[in-house]
Amino acid sequence: MSDYQDYIVRASAADGQIRVFAATTRDLVEQARKIHGTSPVATAALGRLLTGAAMMGSMMKGRSDVLTVQIMGDGPIGSLTVTADSMSRVKGFVQNPEVMLPASAEGKLDVGGAVGMGMFRVIKDLGLKEPYVGEIELISGEIAEDFTVYFAASEQTPSSVALGVLMNRDNTVAQAGGFIIQLMPDATEEVISHLEQKLTEVTSVSGLLEEGMTPEEILEYIFAGFDLKLLDKVPTSYYCNCSKGRVEKALISLGTKELNAMIADGEPITMNCHFCDSSYTFSVDELKELVQNCR
Repeated sequence: MSDYQDYIVRASAADGQIRVFAATTRDLVEQARKIHGTSPVATAALGRLLTGAAMMGSMMKGRSDVLTVQIMGDGPIGSLTVTADSMSRVKGFVQNPEVMLPASAEGKLDVGGAVGMGMFRVIKDLGLKEPYVGEIELISGEIAEDFTVYFAASEQTPSSVALGVLMNRDNTVAQAGGFIIQLMPDATEEVISHLEQKLTEVTSVSGLLEEGMTPEEILEYIFAGFDLKLLDKVPTSYYCNCSKGRVEKALISLGTKELNAMIADGEPITMNCHFCDSSYTFSVDELKELVQNCR
């Protein structure tokens, strides 16, 4: 682990007309890279999605609220899936973690080329009868822009989202983080134009991270003259809640026919978690017990 932990800062500006989230996520993105053995471009894509979802998680109120963000593009990376809870704990996986692509024309990791075009979907389970589902077509596959359009189209919240992952030469994660800036309904034209002007001066969040700026320093830089108020700071981490008990429930849900077919093979079965690569092995006797539980 590095000498600092990942966290999200929540803030407001312009007398509450703007709400802001900024995150540093190097450790959790590096943990995801280690778990999944991702290539540099896959690390950048998954890292951006994890960072955006972690900040979205911090917006949720209920302790048991969970959201899932899925990207289903036609590029070589395949689909990406990330979940976050209201404590900003995230986990995720990518369909083709070893995908390699040449750098973009600007010499950067070509996340948009890896993702391609397709759908961006957010599923929020807020403890209601039905989960909320919002879906847009991918705009660029660069992920930050897709979050921006999602907020405007599905949640009617004008937003500016920036996400960045920087890699070391040895392909470990050097820096990761980002911000989400959202206008509240009472934002004045003066505040909006002032903010738009300021955001044109922010070349890239990756550049700010490369300078070693903390989330607080990034916000102070963007919101100079905006009466920035830092509200709180919450930890964020890569966390998977899988367990043998949860896998047992999943197996039981398959039904007796499927379980009896596994038993007939006469071999133990091993189930792998997509999110953390943990393995759970069930003996034939354990499978027979599960069949009893189906009845």
